[in-house]
Amino acid sequence: MASTKQKGSNAWIYWMIGIILAGAILIVVLDRQLGGDEGSSSNGETELSYENQPFIGEESAPVEIVEFGDYLCPHCKTFEESLVPRIKEAFVDTGKAKFYFMNYPVIGQGSERAAQFAEAVYQELGKDTFWEFHKHLFELQPEDASLVDYNKDFFKQALQDVVDDEANIEKVVTAYDEGMKDAVQTDKNMAQSLGVQSTPTTIVNGKVFEGETFADLEKRVEEAMNESE
Repeated sequence: MASTKQKGSNAWIYWMIGIILAGAILIVVLDRQLGGDEGSSSNGETELSYENQPFIGEESAPVEIVEFGDYLCPHCKTFEESLVPRIKEAFVDTGKAKFYFMNYPVIGQGSERAAQFAEAVYQELGKDTFWEFHKHLFELQPEDASLVDYNKDFFKQALQDVVDDEANIEKVVTAYDEGMKDAVQTDKNMAQSLGVQSTPTTIVNGKVFEGETFADLEKRVEEAMNESE
């Protein structure tokens, strides 16, 4: 017959094994709830939805280039001012690609508000006005984002700089007040499913672009054109 001491030791071992198993099960469940591989295809690619997203370029262009960006991100401002004109000249104006901007606000509450207000501009006034406002928001970005209170009054004034019609401005403000969280969350979900961790991140035909130079991007776009044929 086992001693009382042995019984207590065995019970402790069974108890620890139970805790370890329960922990393993919990990790699996949490991984599934937080996304895991959900949304990814079997070859590791993720399907982006371009529906109702602002773009420049011809609808028939064979390649989709996406920037995931944040209006408070200084690197995104540099991307907007230095690289977007080159992307437009090399790929958009030549009919090779469409260029999209999708939101990935990561810096803070101001980023989230900016993304939502820009979405409201797009939804209410269309893509042409959106791109004007988009560019102007980056122009207004200070060297120190903490110096600006990115609130509704700030965005309204920014919109007044590019839109004359007060009725249209109020339409945007009303849409913003009613909520654009779902539209922004859609963009964030796609970014996260692709593994985007920083801004700006460039996507070419559904794949994260990992090159380092503009020549690398040109090569990737040519490859994407061939893939789409």
